[in-house]
Amino acid sequence: MSAPVPSPWPAPPRLPRHRRLLVGLAGLLVVLVAGTIGYVGFGLSLLDAVFQTVITVSTVGFGEARPFGTGEKVFTIVLILLGVATAAYTFGVAIDAVVEGYLGGSFERRRMERQIEAMRGHMILCGWGRVGRAIARRAAGADLVVVDASAERIATVSGPHVHGDATSEEVLRAAGIDRARVLVTALTTDADNLYVTLTARSMAPGLFIVSRAATEAAVRKLVQAGADRVVNPQDLGGARMAALAFEPHVADFLDVIMHDGSLEFRLEQVEIPVGSPLAGQTLRGARIHDRTGTLVLAMRHPGGEFRTNPPPTATIAGGGILIVIGDSGQVAALRALAGTADGTRAVSG
Repeated sequence: MSAPVPSPWPAPPRLPRHRRLLVGLAGLLVVLVAGTIGYVGFGLSLLDAVFQTVITVSTVGFGEARPFGTGEKVFTIVLILLGVATAAYTFGVAIDAVVEGYLGGSFERRRMERQIEAMRGHMILCGWGRVGRAIARRAAGADLVVVDASAERIATVSGPHVHGDATSEEVLRAAGIDRARVLVTALTTDADNLYVTLTARSMAPGLFIVSRAATEAAVRKLVQAGADRVVNPQDLGGARMAALAFEPHVADFLDVIMHDGSLEFRLEQVEIPVGSPLAGQTLRGARIHDRTGTLVLAMRHPGGEFRTNPPPTATIAGGGILIVIGDSGQVAALRALAGTADGTRAVSG
């Protein structure tokens, strides 16, 4: 069987649903006005003409306002044909709009928009590919809004999401960038990640931004564009494979202690706010282990490098970071001691 020959004429563009509904309503109004004018011309009063037009178009069958002659009957036949066709079209478009609104998720979308508007201190994840899904798995339990331009991919997101181009200010605004704590851009190309970083930094100067880089050349550009951290998944994957090859037990332990939620002890970062009671004290003077049970593995002063296995004489700096190990209660106690009693995990540069 031969394949069907495609038509040489392009299909006419279809009007949007709301435009079709307006066209139908306008047509119905024209029919009602024309019918009223016609019956007035046949000698009916204005009220009788409106009444006769409405019952004719709606086909309710109340009968004529008065006995009709041949001209009035012909006019009524034409009015019935035009009116019923126009009313049926308008009613069909209205039903389609209502049904497709429910099935197409417009009500669900409004509910999600209200949910996103209520979020504060959340993460915006741009890109729902393999890297983006892996990030979401690691961030399980955190408030997360996913942004992706693919309708097919975004349909697989179970939580709050925005369908659109992440490089658009309007899309980022819909994701709540003005209230977000951190943005992760994990799009496929360096150009897209660079543009998202530039846009996000201009919209939210205090936002913590983590950008994905596919090439080494893009790392410096992303940092210049405003990224606080730049990650090359290929480099991380290579380092992970090397660690598993040479130090498999160490790598497994670090993976468990960082990401296994069932483990009692966790490796956490605790920010020391400027003006914290711990700021300016030494580790010995703060007696962190005695008071909270956590063990300080490393510390970082603002803008400095990590200092691993710090001595008891090391000074805790306001605005710095402590890397500690402990259970959830111990870490929460340390955050309360440091002045972050809400227990949120701070992000610091």
